[in-house]
Amino acid sequence: MSIWNYVVTAHKPTNVTHSCVGNFTGPQDLNLIIAKCTRIEIHLLSPQGLQPLLDVPIYGRIATLELFRPHGEAQDYLFIATERYKFCVLQWDPETSELVTRAMGDVSDRIGRPTDNGQIGIIDPDCRLIGLHLYDGLFKVIPFDNKGQLKEAFNIRLEELQVLDIKFLYGCSKPTIVVLYQDNKDARHVKTYEVALKDKDFVEGPWSQNNLDNGADLLIPVPPPLCGVLIIGEETIVYCSANAFKAIPIRPSITKAYGRVDPDGSRYLLGDHTGLLSLLVITHEKEKVTGLKIEPLGETSIASTISYLDNAFVYIGSSYGDSQVGLMQKALMWKFWKDLERQGQGQVVTCSGAYKDGSLRVVRNGIGINEQASVELQGIKGMWSLRSSTDDPFDTFLVVSFISETRILAMNLEDELEETEIEGFCSQVQTLFCHDAVFNQLVQVTSSSVRLVSSTTRELRKEWHAPSGYSVNVATANATQVLLATGGGHLVYLEIGDGTLQEVKHAQLEYEISCLDINPIGENPNQSHLAAVGMWTDISVRIFSLPDLNLITKEHLGGEIIPRSVLLCAFEGISYLLCALGDGHLLNFMLNTSTGELTDRKKVSLGTQPITLRTFSSKNTTHVFAASDRPTVIYSSNKKLLYSNVNLKEVSHMCPFNSAAFPDSLKYNPTSAEESEMHFVRLLDDQTFEFISTYPLDTYEYGCFIISCSFSDDNNVYYCVGTAYVLPEENEPTKGRILVFTVEDGKLQLIAEKETKGAVYCLNAFNGKLLAAINQKIQLYKWVLRDDGTHELQSECGHHGHILALYVQTRGDFIVVGDLMKSISLLIYKHEEGAIEERARDYNANWMSAVEILDDDIYLGAENSFNLFTVRKNSEGATDEERGRLEVVGEYHLGEFVNRFRHGSLVMRLPDSDVGQIPTVIFGTINGVIGVIASLPHEQYVFLEKLQSNLRKVIKGVGGLSHEQWRSFNNEKKTVEARNFLDGDLIESFLDLNRNKMDEISKAMDVSVEELCKRVEELTRLH
Repeated sequence: MSIWNYVVTAHKPTNVTHSCVGNFTGPQDLNLIIAKCTRIEIHLLSPQGLQPLLDVPIYGRIATLELFRPHGEAQDYLFIATERYKFCVLQWDPETSELVTRAMGDVSDRIGRPTDNGQIGIIDPDCRLIGLHLYDGLFKVIPFDNKGQLKEAFNIRLEELQVLDIKFLYGCSKPTIVVLYQDNKDARHVKTYEVALKDKDFVEGPWSQNNLDNGADLLIPVPPPLCGVLIIGEETIVYCSANAFKAIPIRPSITKAYGRVDPDGSRYLLGDHTGLLSLLVITHEKEKVTGLKIEPLGETSIASTISYLDNAFVYIGSSYGDSQVGLMQKALMWKFWKDLERQGQGQVVTCSGAYKDGSLRVVRNGIGINEQASVELQGIKGMWSLRSSTDDPFDTFLVVSFISETRILAMNLEDELEETEIEGFCSQVQTLFCHDAVFNQLVQVTSSSVRLVSSTTRELRKEWHAPSGYSVNVATANATQVLLATGGGHLVYLEIGDGTLQEVKHAQLEYEISCLDINPIGENPNQSHLAAVGMWTDISVRIFSLPDLNLITKEHLGGEIIPRSVLLCAFEGISYLLCALGDGHLLNFMLNTSTGELTDRKKVSLGTQPITLRTFSSKNTTHVFAASDRPTVIYSSNKKLLYSNVNLKEVSHMCPFNSAAFPDSLKYNPTSAEESEMHFVRLLDDQTFEFISTYPLDTYEYGCFIISCSFSDDNNVYYCVGTAYVLPEENEPTKGRILVFTVEDGKLQLIAEKETKGAVYCLNAFNGKLLAAINQKIQLYKWVLRDDGTHELQSECGHHGHILALYVQTRGDFIVVGDLMKSISLLIYKHEEGAIEERARDYNANWMSAVEILDDDIYLGAENSFNLFTVRKNSEGATDEERGRLEVVGEYHLGEFVNRFRHGSLVMRLPDSDVGQIPTVIFGTINGVIGVIASLPHEQYVFLEKLQSNLRKVIKGVGGLSHEQWRSFNNEKKTVEARNFLDGDLIESFLDLNRNKMDEISKAMDVSVEELCKRVEELTRLH
């Protein structure tokens, strides 16, 4: 029976949730303290870098981690509060290098609604009290006495029910909090309150500020001499104090973390939801704040916490990617820590991280090696290639434009690029556009003029000047035409002759113009009779006729993101308009070149950053290069547009460059690396993880599940993918697809597809058929051979009665379903009737996150309050009612959110060892933990249970937190002691005890120390 289970961590959490810096281990020591949800690490900053001093488990999920210094102390204390309302104050003991508990307690209230926005814990800068916001409408105060000891806690009513953030203000004679809250009309405001400790109540504070940015959700208190508070919104940053108010607009972003750089609080590092790191500066004259400035520093992992260490070194803790220590400079140099593995043992492939920091990783038991990598940030604004004469088959010059200058490179005789001059070009300014022109000419557009230059003598032949008071914002050209836009929505069309530039037409549009294109796609390769124009304000793309600039077509793009690049192009004889938006989406339309009509609109996501489009030809066919954070080549095959990723990290500008030595080459300029969320099915090489083949899903279509399987009477192995159409207006997807692929010659081929009436959350190979979980329903499909030799999925039977069937496992004819809210149910498939029926269910309300079948009768579940539990099928029950109930037999608080269970092992199983016969399940969690659950024989379980209870007496939890309480099953409904699960991490820590403590346990167990060590060491071989 798999009732008796042993849970152990094989890979510790990597999700960094909190960090802080201070003098913790000594008055002169600078320490970085990191929390990884259920563990804390203490590091010392030394000339060699960060030195780890301690890494310990905390018996709780950390909600608050703050350093503070009580009066009269030479070094800092550490305050920790957990999600289950326990708190402790820790001090470093330099003698034993251990943590000493100075204070501890429970701050839960019997009544009260837990806050939606997470717990807040703050400490008054003058160490008069600790403040906690744990329940709506209550602010809990733990006062300090004058010796720095904590006194009894009390609650103060807080009128504001929807609190977004609370901080203590600096420099106030009485302790003062600032509260950022939302009212019942969804407007956001800030209020201040003084805490009157004697009256145990609030007094109206010195100031308040109403109607802030709707996205305001973070307060940063500013230390003396400036004092006051920064309010960080999604579109503005505001500085507020009793006598000042300053605001600046920022580019839309959600700030996830901040770190103070200077002790006087004049500079802060901000990290946003895309991983961009910025420096916020408060400008001031003495104590008077004069303004705010923000400048971007570069790209990091998406930060959950930022701690400034010293000498421009900063620690970035991340939940989604690798945490990093870096130098804070314009060119960010990040050190990355990676693990290299040994070969030849069980390995786990994990899908790790999220958003741009997502990665595929192979996890094995192995050794770590530090690797360093660096990223340079450059300011290239554009690149163009030019020829020295019209009939020259190869390009000679490469023009590279920067913000305040233009540089020209040319191929020398050694086929190397070196810097050169084109005298007629203006090189002290940014170039907006360049092109080869007829009659051996080159054209350069800058913000003030259009210059026509001879490509042979390199001298200026003609110049057109922008009207006074206007500057050119965007421009494009081909061999005979120039189209440009100035501020105020003016569109100007010029024609190029031999030494002449003639202004042919001018049009005034109602909005500013964001991008232009006149790439010739008609009969004449040097001239276009259509112009594509992208607009600000009404977010549209328009087609004008040339030369008369008449509006032919106007297409609204929808949404708020402006078009950043438009391109007219032809693939396989079909004309298209491509339009790239500022958020990494690309729209494509079919274009009727005679009427200018746009049809067949399609939208794909290529990345998250603005895209620049350029055409190039390869083997005499047209391709389009989309430069962005996810560089892509667009081409056409069988009259269908295909998108292929390029093996470059991120490209911001690209141009084709054909020289004699490198025909068909592309020049690109890399910028900082970033990945983004896209909806594709990809085939990867299992050794290198390189993409071999890609199948794009539809717009709004998300991949939900993938398995490889085979069907009855068919020897092929297929990949089946379940998808969902996630439409913005729907709460729950109403349609999806099941796609069946085979791999031929390393390419994914779609063999069959089946539309479904909901999201396909799960797929299982089942008796030679395919079992799918679709919204509320379990559906069985069989694989049917059609007359024409092709196959299709046909629905055979199904079972309703779930809220959302999210997780499904099967064994024989049994089907175990994990529901969104209704725990675990057991179904059976009946062959004769061709029907699926419910056999039994667990009647508890568990919100499931994963399920697995341990053996025929015992099923394992994980739920969203971080617990594990097992249920048993009761086949011997006397009544139908008893048989229809799954009985809960094991309960345990893991403290981790499990995403996935998998049967298997992380280690080589040696058949001769005791553990070789023990069945194991591996699990993976949101915090990056990989763990093992081993089902033990009963007598071994009883022995280890006794060892665990003896260890609890000897090993005290950090901060006096109780191991027994921590492992008790706990959700909103109930808290019960753990049963039939053992904590392997605690049991294996026996091996780290000193000899005296080992002896103590050996006495209590009546087993020799050697025997105990041998038995526990045997267990460590499970992982």
